[in-house]
Amino acid sequence: MAQFGYTMMTEQSGPRELVEDVVAAERAGFDFSVTSDHYFPWLDSQGHAPYAWSVLGAAAQATSAIRLMTYVTCPTTRYHPAVVAQKAATLQLLSEGRFRLGLGSGENLNEHVVGRGWPAAQVRLEMLEEAVEIITALFDGGYVSRRGTHFDVDNAKLWDLPETRVPIGIAVSGQRSCEIAGRLADLVIATEPEQELLTAFDRHGGGGKPRVGQLPVCYDTDRDAAVERAHDQFRWSVGGWKVNSELPNPAAFDQATEYVRPDDVARAIPCGDDVEQFVDAVRAYTEAGFTEIALVQIGGAHQRPFLSWAQDKLLPALREL
Repeated sequence: MAQFGYTMMTEQSGPRELVEDVVAAERAGFDFSVTSDHYFPWLDSQGHAPYAWSVLGAAAQATSAIRLMTYVTCPTTRYHPAVVAQKAATLQLLSEGRFRLGLGSGENLNEHVVGRGWPAAQVRLEMLEEAVEIITALFDGGYVSRRGTHFDVDNAKLWDLPETRVPIGIAVSGQRSCEIAGRLADLVIATEPEQELLTAFDRHGGGGKPRVGQLPVCYDTDRDAAVERAHDQFRWSVGGWKVNSELPNPAAFDQATEYVRPDDVARAIPCGDDVEQFVDAVRAYTEAGFTEIALVQIGGAHQRPFLSWAQDKLLPALREL
């Protein structure tokens, strides 16, 4: 049976609100949660970008059962992988074994802030692979030193290691990332219901491992208001990964989506309060082979009505899947 998650989207809510919302999601019956790790919002209209790891630490203390996960952290530019390993181990201790570390090759939007430039996609994947190897070695315990192509580690050690090892998830979008994930990850992450990605993940060693997808939705009893909000805050999502990973700031996303129409967004994102439309969108993921699907309710101020509706109507319908 598939499990269903809630997204703490740091681009659209402040830190206190994010923690309060995940507490409400736990009460509503969501199985797990995921958290974006951004320095910028995609569009100015979203309006937020608090530090995800502080939010996660607070969430770990404010909740007791819902699982936590980064979706995703880039361990190559803003953060050195040795520091990511330390943060993840600490989160696992704070959450008493409920944390999973989701990793990906990142977006220029968030990583440019440290002034190191933005490498080509092939180089970014090389960096991700090397970073995961460093994090894995630190999770093994003991001292780690290495001189790599992209990262050096000098006599590092995690002094507070959890008894429950932190599972590592890797986001995939093509064959090369699927090969890295199949070989190095404990689970795979994808934002599109593409069965081909899961097949490639399995081919490289991922068989039997969890596969986590994510679906944006925009609940509102007024469908027109939902479509308008989804267009205002989420039209960037129709651009596709190859575009979204390269643009440097919200102004660039605004310009790139100038001609995206509300109807274009409504075709890609379930909007309104028709339970069956939401279930059909989730079904695309379950039929592709995803074992976990995290929902993103669009609009920071519209989380509580969504969570109440999800508890009463949406989650019971999804459990029928």
